[in-house]
Amino acid sequence: MNGRRIHGVQSNEAELRREHEMTELDLAAQAQLVRALQDPAVWDPPAETVEVRETHISWVLLAGAYAYKLKKAVDFGFLDYSTLEDRRQQCAREVTLNQRTAPMIYLEVLPVSGTPERPRPGDPADPIEYLVKMRRFDENRLLARLVERGELDDRLMPRLARTIADFQARAERVPDDAPWGTPETVWHFVAENFEQIRAALGQGAGELATVAQWSQARFAELAPSIRERREAGCVRDGHGDLHLNNIVLIDGEPVPFDCIEFNDALRFIDVINELAFLIMDLMARQRQDLAIWLLNDWLFITGDYAGVPLLRFFVVYRAMVRAKVAALRLAQPDLSARERRAGQAEYRAYLQLAETGTHPPPVRLVITHGLSGSGKSTLVHRLLGHWPAIHLRSDVERKRLFGLPMDARSASAVAGGIYTPEATERTYARLAELARLLLDAGWPVVVDATFLDPARRADFRRLAASLDVPFSVLDLQAPPAVLRARIRQRLAGQRDASEADLQVLEHQLEHYRPIPADEPDVLRVDTTGGVDPAELARRLGG
Repeated sequence: MNGRRIHGVQSNEAELRREHEMTELDLAAQAQLVRALQDPAVWDPPAETVEVRETHISWVLLAGAYAYKLKKAVDFGFLDYSTLEDRRQQCAREVTLNQRTAPMIYLEVLPVSGTPERPRPGDPADPIEYLVKMRRFDENRLLARLVERGELDDRLMPRLARTIADFQARAERVPDDAPWGTPETVWHFVAENFEQIRAALGQGAGELATVAQWSQARFAELAPSIRERREAGCVRDGHGDLHLNNIVLIDGEPVPFDCIEFNDALRFIDVINELAFLIMDLMARQRQDLAIWLLNDWLFITGDYAGVPLLRFFVVYRAMVRAKVAALRLAQPDLSARERRAGQAEYRAYLQLAETGTHPPPVRLVITHGLSGSGKSTLVHRLLGHWPAIHLRSDVERKRLFGLPMDARSASAVAGGIYTPEATERTYARLAELARLLLDAGWPVVVDATFLDPARRADFRRLAASLDVPFSVLDLQAPPAVLRARIRQRLAGQRDASEADLQVLEHQLEHYRPIPADEPDVLRVDTTGGVDPAELARRLGG
């Protein structure tokens, strides 16, 4: 007899068909199961109430201290949950992958036995369904909600950047024989956005031409870099859906959750593509200041300036992903007039964001000049809240050249260790190399260093001239007593990339030569008074 053994008994084909009918729930049976799971008494321990959240691919049941996700029996091509075994495997993958960043949230895969009408969650005997069991968190601590309430500020950006950078550093590199992250795969997803929007909106998608043409032209320019970065290990097994609604503050620390488990191609991506989604989301919420602070904090940590030329391309791509989602929703026939208006506004907003990304702001090279304690890094940080530039810090890049983290202490003497004349020469050469790369990529740049030697200022003035970009020097001034007080305060507080102490300052004061009054392109800033960063940005063309 042709069959298989079930619980020790040989099964015939009719029994196999009955087993299939029992275990392979369709959407209607799953909906019945969800209704039954809303009974608080079903759960152990019993829940006081059970809420249900539904998306196009899952139901989430909020029961007491836990949340339970049930994947819908659907197959969308890029996602296949159509069989019970598919759902079991994808539940296990979801738990395993998300435990990389959120082990305190993702607990286990929970079997459900019984029938759709009378389920038994947690019973492993003859499961009819599987759930992802998660520990609930305070949804008011989602970064999206913090932004909405105006509670997300620059103080969290270094921690968020560190969380992302550390996760990416640990993440698995793409296998050499896998297609993920290749130029062909990248372009497939970019082109798919435009194709699906056109299919959804028909003649209403005519305004796509500018973004589509820019994306195609920019991709042609970037394809070699995309390939080189993949070969260099920049394509990693990341999150794939890193936006503000998928990051929550737990005990004051940002915790990414709900990564993509159902499609490896959407998760194995360039690290700069991963970051671009979050930057785009901040920009869409009118927080370009937070976006540029996050980018610079991430660059301080990773040093991945080679990824910056690709960033705008990926930000535009991410905006078009969101525009596509809005367009697909607009194609649904059962929308109310209010829902349709909201969908159209959302589509236009993301398309406008993408179009803005195709027109970068004017490029300018700015350098700072000032003694230790004059407030160079503080002023540049405030300036970036009004002017989206890349911040190059000599303190950070000097340490990177010597293999040190930016907050490490080198224990170097004045003009010794990593501060010898030779080390300083290497540092300024590296700053010039990075500035050229970034300016060529269409990004304004601020080089944050003392620039006490007029010859070094002249070098960077010539760099700007060679690239035909405007040049400015921010000359930061404060009395010696103020400089000493600031350095004492910094040394007593949190660690900073700068190692300058009072001995360093006294050495600088002994050899200090102010900028001559006739040196061109100089903006003098008294940092003891109230500096208006918005006005300074305006003067720099921001």
